[in-house]
Amino acid sequence: MLHEQIATALNEQIKLEAQSSHTYLAMAVWAETNGFDGTATFLYAQAEEERMHMLKLMQFVNERGGLANVPALEAPVETYDGVEAIFRSILAHETSVTASINSVVDQCLSIKDYTTYNFMQWYVAEQIEEESMARMLLDKLALAGGDRGALYLFDRDIVGLGKESAN
Repeated sequence: MLHEQIATALNEQIKLEAQSSHTYLAMAVWAETNGFDGTATFLYAQAEEERMHMLKLMQFVNERGGLANVPALEAPVETYDGVEAIFRSILAHETSVTASINSVVDQCLSIKDYTTYNFMQWYVAEQIEEESMARMLLDKLALAGGDRGALYLFDRDIVGLGKESAN
């Protein structure tokens, strides 16, 4: 049976993953309507990945005797000052998601819920990839230095960076 404290923490994580998906969708819409089709494709894929993260958590909670909540979401930011602003926002967001996951893991250890601790290790590893990807893309944008031709190439090439580890 899932400990009440852990069920609450996991439901908070479910909301965060759902909000992440929602945020990536808004970013994708901005990119798509501003001519960044490659970036939009990447962001739509990220939105779906975050949704899958949420579903994985929901199923775990339900399988362990808890009750997963379908969260209400806040309206995401809908406009950005450019592609670099999107990826700065992504890095900040993913860093906060990592902190939340680490908090769940810490709670698991404090009450000796080793089953949930083991389950959460997938999320710990996933966050390393998420933050690394955001940093790498910000580095590439910094190399572009505002050059429109380089930004075009970035947008073209980002499509190939879809996540294979989503599930």
